[in-house]
Amino acid sequence: MKVMISALALATMLASAGPVFAKKADTPVSEAAKAPTPVDVDRFLAAAEKELYDYTVDASRTAWVNNTYITDDTDALAAESGAEGTEKAVRLALEAAKYQKVTGLSDDTKRKLDILRGGIVLPAPTTPGAATELNQIATRLNSTYGKGRGTLDGKEINGSDIEAAMGESRDPAKLQEMWVSWHDNVGGPMREDYAKMVAIANKGAVELGYKDVGAMWRSQYDMPADEFAKLTDRLWAQVKPLYDDLHCYTRTKLNEKYGDEVQAKSGPIRADLLGNMWAQEWGNIYDVVAPKGAGDIGYDIGELLAKRGDDPIKMVKVGEGFYSSLGFSPLPETFWKRSQFTKPADREVVCHASAWDVDNKDDLRIKMCIKVNADDFITIHHELGHNYYQRAYNKQSFLHLNGANDGFHEAIGDFVALSITPDYLVNIGLLDQTNVPAEDKDIGLLLRQAMDKVAFLPFSLLVDKWRWGVFNGTIPTRFYNTAWTDLRLQYQGITPPVERSEANFDPGAKYHIPGNTPYSRYFLARILQFQFYKAACEQAGWTGPLHRCSFYGNKEVGAKLNRMLKMGASKPWPDALEAFTGSRAMDGRAMLDYFAPLQAWLKKQNEGKQCGW
Repeated sequence: MKVMISALALATMLASAGPVFAKKADTPVSEAAKAPTPVDVDRFLAAAEKELYDYTVDASRTAWVNNTYITDDTDALAAESGAEGTEKAVRLALEAAKYQKVTGLSDDTKRKLDILRGGIVLPAPTTPGAATELNQIATRLNSTYGKGRGTLDGKEINGSDIEAAMGESRDPAKLQEMWVSWHDNVGGPMREDYAKMVAIANKGAVELGYKDVGAMWRSQYDMPADEFAKLTDRLWAQVKPLYDDLHCYTRTKLNEKYGDEVQAKSGPIRADLLGNMWAQEWGNIYDVVAPKGAGDIGYDIGELLAKRGDDPIKMVKVGEGFYSSLGFSPLPETFWKRSQFTKPADREVVCHASAWDVDNKDDLRIKMCIKVNADDFITIHHELGHNYYQRAYNKQSFLHLNGANDGFHEAIGDFVALSITPDYLVNIGLLDQTNVPAEDKDIGLLLRQAMDKVAFLPFSLLVDKWRWGVFNGTIPTRFYNTAWTDLRLQYQGITPPVERSEANFDPGAKYHIPGNTPYSRYFLARILQFQFYKAACEQAGWTGPLHRCSFYGNKEVGAKLNRMLKMGASKPWPDALEAFTGSRAMDGRAMLDYFAPLQAWLKKQNEGKQCGW
C-alpha cells in the first residue's frame, strides 16, 4: 500500500520515513497563565500553527532528499531534522494537553488541541537525548528497508524487482527463496532497534496522557480509542464472509496447480504462493485462479500500455487526465520537474510509492519507481488522489491540512481507480471497443478485482492489531514474531513457507512497520472507497451493474467530490462522509453490493469443499 506525505502528515509522522523540522525556534507562546482563557488558547494555537507551518518546507525537503538519495549523510540529516522536530512537536503537544479542560472553548479549538496533542506518530519523552535516539533509530529502520535486498537464483535482487518477480514466478522453490531471503535479510536486523523504539515512544505517549502509542493512534478518529477498535471489528465482521469464500476458492485452485505437497486442499494457504511478498494482494496470480470461459477478460492493461508505447511519464499523464475530466485543474509544472517517476540507476532510493505536498500549497510530487504494468497504472491513479486532496484543502489552517481521517486520504485515489473499467479504457484510447468484455466475463472482472480489494482486508487489519499489542505490552518482545505469524493465520488464513522462530522479525519485512506508518487507514480506505464509488455512480445516474460504472468525465461528481476534499480535517469525518455520500457511518455493504455476483458464484464453486482453516 501507499503513503502520502503532506504538511500535517510530516508534522505528525515525526519519527517515521519523513522526519520533520530542520531548525530550532523559541517557544511560540509565553508561560501559561494560572487560569488560561479561551483567548489564551486560541493565541497559543495560532502561534503553534505558524511555527509548524514555517518549518514544514525545510522538513519536507530534507525528507524528500533522504528518500530519493539514501546515503549516510542524508540519513544523518534526516535523523537530526527529525529529532529537532520531535522535540518541537512534543513541546507543543504537552502545552496543548494543559488546555484540554479550559471551559468555553469552541469546537474548532478543541479539535485543534486534540490534533496537536495526539497526532504525533512516535512521541519522544522529554528526557534529554530521547528525541535524538528515537529519530536515529527510526531513520535507521527506514533506510534499512530502503536498502534491503533479497535473492533469486542465489543472486541479489532489490525490493522493487523482487516484488515484481514474486508476482511473475510460478516456481514454488524460487518463490520460497525470495520470501525467505527478503524476510531474513530485511526484517531480521531490525528487531532490537524496533524494541528500543517502542519503549521510548511509549514513554512519550504516557507523558501526553495516553496509555500507550497504540491508544494514541486510535484516538485520532473522532471517537474514544476503544470505540475505534470496535468499529474496525464491526466492519471486518461485515465483509469477512466474502473473504472466507475467496480464500476457499483460491486455495482449491492453488492445490490444483501445485499439488498436495506444496499446497494442501484444506487449512491455511502458503504465503509465498499468492503473488505478493506479504500475501496482502493476490491479483498477480489471477492466471492461476481464473475461471474457465469467464476468466479471460480479453485484455491486460500492462500489455495495452506497452503496445501503445506508453512510458512512465505518459502513464502519469493518463492519470492526471482522469482528474481533469472531473473538472480539477492540471497539476503544476513543478510536479513534472520534481517528482521521481522511475528508479535512478546511480543511487539508493525508497521505491515505495508515495505522494508529497512539500510547501503546503502546490509543490505536489509523487515518488515511485514506475514500471509499465497494470499495478503501477492503478497506483498512479491512487497517488494522484492524494495530490488532488492535498491541493483541495490547501486553504485550510495548518492543523487542518489533512484528510477527514487518514482512511479518507487513502480512499480517494482508490475509489477513482475503481473507475478503471473497460469503458474508461476505451475512452482514453487504450482498449478498442470491439475488445470490451461482454457480460459473460463479469465474474472474471470481479474476481480479478477481489483478488486485490477483498484479499487485502484482513492484512490491513492485522498490521495495526499487531502493533497495538506490541505497544500495550500484550505482545512482549520475546513473542514479536510468533504473534505476527499467529495473527496472519487467524485473520488471513496463511502460513509461512518455512518454519519461523523468534530469531526472525518478519514484521520488519513490510515497509509500514520500519516506516512507522499507521495501517488502519488502509483498512478504512478499502471500506470507504466502495462507499465513495457507489455514491459517485448514483450521482452520475448509473443504472447498470455497479462494477461496470465509470464516472470518468462527470464534472458534477467532481464538483461534489471537491467540496468534500476542501474540508480537509476541519470537521469530524462523519461530516465529510455525509457531504459526499449522504451517510454519516462507514459501512461495508457497498463493497458487498459491488461483489454480490461474485460471492454467489464463489459459493457454488466451493460446494463440497472444506472451507476455513
